[in-house]
Amino acid sequence: MNPIAALPMYDFPELREATDAFWAAIVARLDQAGIPAPTALLRGPAIDDVWAHPALLLAQTCGYPLVTTLKGRVCLVATPCYSAPGCEGAFYRSAIVVRADDPAANLAALRGRRCAVNEAGSNSGMNLLRAVIAPLAAGATRFFGSVTLTGAHAASIRAVAGGQADVAAIDCVTWAHMQHLRPAETRRLRVLEWTAATPCLPLITSMRTDQATLHALRQALADIAADPELTAVKAALRLAGFALLTRGDYDAILALERQAQQAGYPALR
Repeated sequence: MNPIAALPMYDFPELREATDAFWAAIVARLDQAGIPAPTALLRGPAIDDVWAHPALLLAQTCGYPLVTTLKGRVCLVATPCYSAPGCEGAFYRSAIVVRADDPAANLAALRGRRCAVNEAGSNSGMNLLRAVIAPLAAGATRFFGSVTLTGAHAASIRAVAGGQADVAAIDCVTWAHMQHLRPAETRRLRVLEWTAATPCLPLITSMRTDQATLHALRQALADIAADPELTAVKAALRLAGFALLTRGDYDAILALERQAQQAGYPALR
């Protein structure tokens, strides 16, 4: 079975050249170690199928599926550290955004308003927002007037900017990229509050990946982090390095879920 790889989480069209250069650097280092790797990243297949594929060599996933649907099915390779407001080492937050002219002074003022969420299984778009809304819901199972799934953070930004929604939680790396790449949209928004911090989106491999390959992947990432010839690529992707967190570090995501459930707010509504 041929290995596959995908890096879909921040794969904006404007950044694909940098993403492909980053992957080429990984492939070159794996080749030196005698590890076979696909020359091209997968783009297009359902990402859930890619994450759970038995031939997965490397992919990036969200922390929420890592501790839920992918638990016991994938191995944690490393956690990227990003250079973006809201990031602290290998941890990140979500920016809770509203339109720039929205009169809301705090989250409590958004009761009954329209919320946009990228995916139901997203840590940054759903779980982190649910955690900060739970105390405000005060035991009520519904806080927002409506919650709409948009399919992507970029789509949530467009929905709020365009008036189809009033609030969304956007992971801080996406928010920084969008401010740089698509300022016309982000200038119409403002950050109302920031969420709690949890580990950044992890790089994963199949549970079938052997230890030699896992070591080679981690070594390749360490080499890339230190390679001055890749400075421009890393800057475009906002990559500041890689950390070797443990699977247990991501339990902070489940802790926020439990807190919301204990507060009587099990679902973002």
